[in-house]
Amino acid sequence: MEIVLKNYLAPFLSAFLLSVILTYFVRLLALKLKIVDLPGEPRKIHLLPVPALGGLAIFLTCFLTMLIFSRYGFLTDGRITFNQLAGIIIGGTLLMVGGYFDDKYRLKPWQTFIWPVLASLVMVFSGLSLHYITNPFGGLLFFGNIWLSSVLVFLWLLGMMYTTKFLDGLDGLVSGITGIGAVILFVVSLFWDKPLSGTSILCLILAGAVFGFLVWNFNPAKIFLGEGGSLFLGFMLGVLSLISGAKIATALLIMGIPILDVAWVIIRRVFKEKKSVFLGDRKHLHFRLLDSGFNQRQAVLFLYLLTLLFGTASLFQQTIGKLITLGILLIVMICLALWLITRYQNQQNKPKN
Repeated sequence: MEIVLKNYLAPFLSAFLLSVILTYFVRLLALKLKIVDLPGEPRKIHLLPVPALGGLAIFLTCFLTMLIFSRYGFLTDGRITFNQLAGIIIGGTLLMVGGYFDDKYRLKPWQTFIWPVLASLVMVFSGLSLHYITNPFGGLLFFGNIWLSSVLVFLWLLGMMYTTKFLDGLDGLVSGITGIGAVILFVVSLFWDKPLSGTSILCLILAGAVFGFLVWNFNPAKIFLGEGGSLFLGFMLGVLSLISGAKIATALLIMGIPILDVAWVIIRRVFKEKKSVFLGDRKHLHFRLLDSGFNQRQAVLFLYLLTLLFGTASLFQQTIGKLITLGILLIVMICLALWLITRYQNQQNKPKN
């Protein structure tokens, strides 16, 4: 047992320390290359220029730590294949390249869309598949058609990437929620997988990388994730949820609040405001928390808490219980939105001195 614990701590602590160090140097690189996020737009609430490109530190940490531990046979254990590890590295590299160009040159929405599409296709061709999901009424639902499986994997990864991309609006929000999600997926892997499985090690590497980055990214942030970083974290959560036994319902509970928020924003922009879903605004849940009186740290910690509560709840439930919890999460989201709107309106109606 002691050996197992040490072997679990090793990838987490290695990734954590490496991420702290690499983030320092990536921050210097971003400043030298003048890749900074400037204030000024309504959705940008920082007052001073902040270096972007932070996702590069997380990606390099994951890549180097994976390289080290795969050398000793910790990752390729049958559930995770060499092709899938190569797909993660190639897909992550594509996201870093696209993220660099966007952070540096401010690409058009259709140009930024190319890179997550390519990363998703890489994972499909690497052999990542979704052959079944658990039937809430018992048994499994199988996807015998390889094309259907590939389409579902592609859409799942793309959806997860854009969820974390749209969520990236407050200091430390995406990195913290990703870290919580990686830890929960690690615990899930302990229930069904063998000790020291590749799945559990990969979850710990991601958790260590994002928590190390969070040292620099928590409010007040000294570096931002950037486009590539926000996409890469969703990419990794999407991949891990599939590799770890198609834990779709678990991932939905971990990312439930952001997913519902993104879904509502897309519906509102398309059907009500008749504008592109890629145009940013301050109507996301995290911005509404700020408008209702929360400061950045309070809003982020509140969303951490919701993620932790609903993500942890998934550990103790079968599929039908998770679906019920998803329904409860939807009700919580609606109630929260109504409360925030009411609170904001009350503040606006207060007489000003």
